[in-house]
Amino acid sequence: MKTRSSARGEPRRLGNVALLALMLCSVVALSLIRGRFAPIVTSAGDAIKSEDEAVSKEAVNIDAGDETAAEAAAVEEKDKEEAQPKPKPGAAAAKPVCYETSRRSDTCEAAGDVRLMGNSQTVYVDTLDREWKTKPYCRKHDTFALSHVKEWALKPLPSGAGAAPQCTVNSSATAFVLSIGGFTGNPFHDYTDVLIPAFITAHPFGGEVQFLVSSYKSWWVNRYIQIFQQMSRHEVVDIDADDEVRCYRNVVVGPTFHRELGVDASKTPSGYSTADFRKMLRDAFGLERATATPSGDQWDIRRRPRLLIISRRPSRGRAFMNEHAMADMAASLGFDVRVGEPDASTDTAKFARLVNSCDVMVGVHGAGLTNMVFLPAGAVVVQVVPYGRLEWLARNTFAEPSAGMEVHYLEYAVQLDETTLSEQYPSDHPVLRDPMAIHKQGWNALKTTYLDKQNVRPHLGRLKNTFLQALKMLPHGRDD
Repeated sequence: MKTRSSARGEPRRLGNVALLALMLCSVVALSLIRGRFAPIVTSAGDAIKSEDEAVSKEAVNIDAGDETAAEAAAVEEKDKEEAQPKPKPGAAAAKPVCYETSRRSDTCEAAGDVRLMGNSQTVYVDTLDREWKTKPYCRKHDTFALSHVKEWALKPLPSGAGAAPQCTVNSSATAFVLSIGGFTGNPFHDYTDVLIPAFITAHPFGGEVQFLVSSYKSWWVNRYIQIFQQMSRHEVVDIDADDEVRCYRNVVVGPTFHRELGVDASKTPSGYSTADFRKMLRDAFGLERATATPSGDQWDIRRRPRLLIISRRPSRGRAFMNEHAMADMAASLGFDVRVGEPDASTDTAKFARLVNSCDVMVGVHGAGLTNMVFLPAGAVVVQVVPYGRLEWLARNTFAEPSAGMEVHYLEYAVQLDETTLSEQYPSDHPVLRDPMAIHKQGWNALKTTYLDKQNVRPHLGRLKNTFLQALKMLPHGRDD
């Protein structure tokens, strides 16, 4: 067996150690020099890394949003963030014609020689150098809604003799194109997708704006005609069926969205807000009460605060199954009780006056609660939240908008023994025991199960405590 001599390898080993030591010292020296003379490079690298991490986190959040309706709503809450105008691809960065006003809305603005041909959904403007397209409805993230909205094109005005369409109607107003396709017909969407965005966009023009309505429905426009007449001194035009070549100096295509059922005053030119929208509604429908103070003879101490129960038919889901008992209980507390069921045939002005006469309004989550826009300031809205982990939906739709409307908000969450779902499913069914499992199946499953099939029977004792709390909130100061 051969053995290696350690004595023979010693000088070579010492040489290697010396070489490694020299290389290590060189690396340390270079690092010190880079840190001293190139800190900007290091900082930029950190900034890029931070930005990449932020983008990665956002992507994860969006992917997670597809798993449940509740998490999807959390992603949608980004709509409420400050949105800076962003040019669409190919637009001039300095002043884009079409830009994103929120995650829910795009708006196009142009000035010059504007010639609008409604029956082809086309706007010609001499100041444009390229074509732009948009769908003028505030739900651009919703492909189903937009499938019912016609697309409009803004194009450069053709040059040359006889190339441009000749004006048949001239107007000094600003043309405002918006669609009432999408989900209109549901009061919540009527206000949050169309009417409030229309107010946000039209208010700065002081009435000198003409509404050109695409996907026109005469019954819908007639329902809200008083509101349009408050915002404009000009006729509302069924623009898709219009054969005229309408000429203006300015055009806006697509309203601006801020938030659900509200106006963000920080984003408006002169600071107008949801309160200004509500004042406009009072003027439109002749509503007498701006605040929830006693009407009529202020010295009549017998005047009772009025409570309105928003009624629904059981076949529609989310109906009160003990409505009469609720009314009797509220009356025993001193309320003057009214019951109303708004539907497609309801006279909007008449129902608005009923709501405005009330101090407290109670209803199960649904479009009927949108009538809170007519409540006087200082009134109370009570949202009854159906069983099924729907607190996120209640918060986004009516809880958060209540602050801007200057009304108090109370919530009554339905428990398992208060829902008719407990009569439809066995006690161990996921619908009853694991609502989030239903959420994960998507919005359609959630809606069908917890909104369409469910009616409620609130405990009168629990509800009584909620009504007593509402009484204490009223400016009447009645807490007895």
